[in-house]
Amino acid sequence: MVIAKATALTWTHSVSPSLHVPQSFSVRDARRIRVFCASDHSQKENEMIVSITGATGFVGRRLVQRLRADNHTVHVLTRSRSRAELIFPVKDYPGLIVVEEPKWKDCIQMSNAVVNLAGMPISTRWSSEIKKEIKDSRIRVTSQVVDYINASPEENRPTVLVSATAVGYYGTSETRVFDERSPSGNDYLAEVCREWEATALKVNKDVRVALIRIGVVLGKDGGALAKMVPLFMMFAGGPLGSGQQWFSWIHVDDLVNLIYEALINPSYKGVINGTAPNPVRLAELCQQLGDVLGRPSWLPVPDFALKAVLGEGACVVLDGQKVVPAKAKELGFPFKYPYVKDALKAILL
Repeated sequence: MVIAKATALTWTHSVSPSLHVPQSFSVRDARRIRVFCASDHSQKENEMIVSITGATGFVGRRLVQRLRADNHTVHVLTRSRSRAELIFPVKDYPGLIVVEEPKWKDCIQMSNAVVNLAGMPISTRWSSEIKKEIKDSRIRVTSQVVDYINASPEENRPTVLVSATAVGYYGTSETRVFDERSPSGNDYLAEVCREWEATALKVNKDVRVALIRIGVVLGKDGGALAKMVPLFMMFAGGPLGSGQQWFSWIHVDDLVNLIYEALINPSYKGVINGTAPNPVRLAELCQQLGDVLGRPSWLPVPDFALKAVLGEGACVVLDGQKVVPAKAKELGFPFKYPYVKDALKAILL
């Protein structure tokens, strides 16, 4: 400012209490482990093996915690093993499998499901080089994941891919309401999202694909609130720009639950907006945030100040779009935090 074969078996702690994959790890090794586990009748048939890119990010960390809490096996696909192990220490995440890029293919081929969350953050000052990296970071990793899935033998191929995209797909407007049937916009972020989604859809036709168009994620340990709360605590908080722009948000727990449901429920496929049912104008968000924190929210940040800091990237917060989760509501997804006031209270109090 987010995946499962019917008879899946997990890699149990009886194999290793802290199963960080060695450099010699191979598909053959994985198959041996799965055969070993087949004799453990205590394993549930609905347990998954899930490979995740972007697992060390704000949403990815919460998703890993949720999957591990339900005893699913998780492969953290990372470019920096040392960073991943700092975020997921062995003592707190026994059995978590952390692998760097050379072993991604092996892990994906032994997974039931893949979640693709990787991508460079967009909340920074844009230059032509940064814009290129924002797009390339998404397309490159998504293309790798799709290639590895497609190269998997049919008997080892993941059955579902949940791939992140963003509400930036729709472009911006102060008057229109966007749902999953709405056309794409014509700005830079819309272009990024179109190519991002098109790359994910190149996966084998036998793989179920859910594309989660994510809004602004609200949570305690990152995302938009990590930047806004300190300003409010210093009595310097307020709307950005006019305050009339729409703010399509989602509580991180609801987003993680939506991704989780997309992994296990075959009805979740195609485009699904990852936003709360009740978007708000930014001025209302700031007012609610000020109320929860007991701080004023009257001091607006003018357009020119934000543009001075973020340049073209200021459009992310100065423009907006009202995006509603029509597909999630149709599927009966139970939002825990449909209203921003309740979400902010749960996060900050």
